[in-house]
Amino acid sequence: MNSDNLSLEEVLRVARNAFVERKLGDIVVASTRGDTGLAAARIFDGTKANLVVVGHSVGFKEPNLNSFSQEARREIEALGGKVLQSTMPFHSINDAIRVKSGTSIETLIADTLRMMGQGTKVCVEIVAMACDNGLLESGRSVLAIAGTGTGADTVLVIRSANSKRLFDIRVLDVVAKPEKI
Repeated sequence: MNSDNLSLEEVLRVARNAFVERKLGDIVVASTRGDTGLAAARIFDGTKANLVVVGHSVGFKEPNLNSFSQEARREIEALGGKVLQSTMPFHSINDAIRVKSGTSIETLIADTLRMMGQGTKVCVEIVAMACDNGLLESGRSVLAIAGTGTGADTVLVIRSANSKRLFDIRVLDVVAKPEKI
C-alpha cells in the first residue's frame, strides 16, 4: 500500500489490521520523541502485543540530551509497552567512522536499505536493536513501523535477528511504504 497521503493514525490502523490478520505477537515502532510510540501503544492496546518502542540514544542530538518524552514513556509503559533507547547499528558509531575516514560498510548497508525508503532502513535497524536488548526474540515474524522524518509511513513484516546476524533479517512483506522516497 502506498502510504504517501496517509496520516499517522491511518498508517497505524493499517498496521493494526495487518498485525491482527497475520496473527503476529510482536510490534517494534520507531519514535524519536515518543509521540509515534504513544499513538501506537494506544492503537495496539488490547491486542496483547509485545510492543517495543525504539527511540534515539541519550546524547544523539547533543551530549546528555534525552529527546524521548518521559511522560510518553510512562504512558507507553502503563499501556504495557516497552521503551528502548540505544545505539543504532547504522548510525551513531557509523557517523564517528565517517568523520574520520569518509565512508564505512555500515553506510553502504544503510544507503542500500534506503533505496526502499528511510522507513525500511529504520525498520530493519529497530528490529535488530530490540533483539540485541532482549526485548524481542530472534527468528520471529514481527511488525515493524517507522517513518521518514516525523510520524510513520512504513510498515513491514520482518523476520527478526540480532545485529550480529544482520543478514539473517528478512523483509517478509511490505504492508505500507511511501512511493516518494
